[in-house]
Amino acid sequence: MKSLLICVVFLELVLFGNVNGQSRDHHPLAPAFFVFGDSLVDSGNNNYIPTLARANYFPYGIDFGFPTGRFCNGRTVVDYGATYLGLPLVPPFLSPLSIGQNALRGVNYASAAAGILDETGQHYGARTTFSGQISQFEITIELHLRPLFQNSVDVRKYLAKSIIAINIGSNDYINNYLMPERYSTSQIYNGEDYADLLIKTFSAQISRLYNLGARKMVLAGSGPLGCIPSQLSMVRGNNSNSVCVTKINNVVSMFNSRLKDLANTLNTTLPGSFFVYQNVYDLFHDMIVNPSRYGLVVPNKACCGNGRYGGALTCLPLQQPCLDRHQYVFWDAFHPTEIANKIIAHNTFSKSAKYSYPISVYELAKL
Repeated sequence: MKSLLICVVFLELVLFGNVNGQSRDHHPLAPAFFVFGDSLVDSGNNNYIPTLARANYFPYGIDFGFPTGRFCNGRTVVDYGATYLGLPLVPPFLSPLSIGQNALRGVNYASAAAGILDETGQHYGARTTFSGQISQFEITIELHLRPLFQNSVDVRKYLAKSIIAINIGSNDYINNYLMPERYSTSQIYNGEDYADLLIKTFSAQISRLYNLGARKMVLAGSGPLGCIPSQLSMVRGNNSNSVCVTKINNVVSMFNSRLKDLANTLNTTLPGSFFVYQNVYDLFHDMIVNPSRYGLVVPNKACCGNGRYGGALTCLPLQQPCLDRHQYVFWDAFHPTEIANKIIAHNTFSKSAKYSYPISVYELAKL
């Protein structure tokens, strides 16, 4: 175990040592990029905790060069997001590389299996909940950032200009509400009431971030979870061309519509803040329904998985993945491929505001 951790740290040193020079040639749009969320954006935090939710083995990272703990064959959407901001890839908080000067360009707190609700994903073992991630952000500010600035006013200015990306909520469905055999939430709440509970909890968590100094926040909506191979594999019948489970997409949409409304509300109630809502749902759904529009071919099967749609059992250690990864929307039973992440980032982190509301992330960074 110890030798594995040393190996992980060495690989991170290569990775973050390499990319920290990327932004020296041009002026970044923001001083730093802080990432909160789940396995869609985890860059290796779960490598350091006792959990079943890990991706620190091949073939994960096959197109990155080595497994990093990202739940993908290559880069995640926030890796590309950092590039759009002119910043290096930011280190995971639990890595020894996230301390001191290294924290100046940002830190990634995302943890696979995490949710808005503390109970979400507990059947996987350890994970850092969204509330826990906010506490880690506070540690970064107090222990690693504050000593690097002359005074607290400079820290506040730096945090106010930084971009805070939050991609959380999917696990509150697939690893909570949609698991009635393990969690009681679907017996207690209907879809509307559960979405209300998530938004009420999330709103309080956002207020905590705001009170710590976060001002420019990007809220990613949940994707169409009824279209992921894991959910498709559970559908009865032999229709191998099923695109999505409508019932699941409907409950997720209840959360998304409230999240967009929350962004509006927070923009008017938290002075000096600016929230951008990323409509990931519509973009990702279009990629699944019209894959050829994006140069993709296989919209509903995992490149690395087992059983129906490759979704019954996710990508196993040393499993041979598909060779034509650039043609697949899904890498494993739950997560997009690198090419899908690249497409999503291009449509949500670039100058385009088609899937961002009310302005693009590029414009947000320029404010």
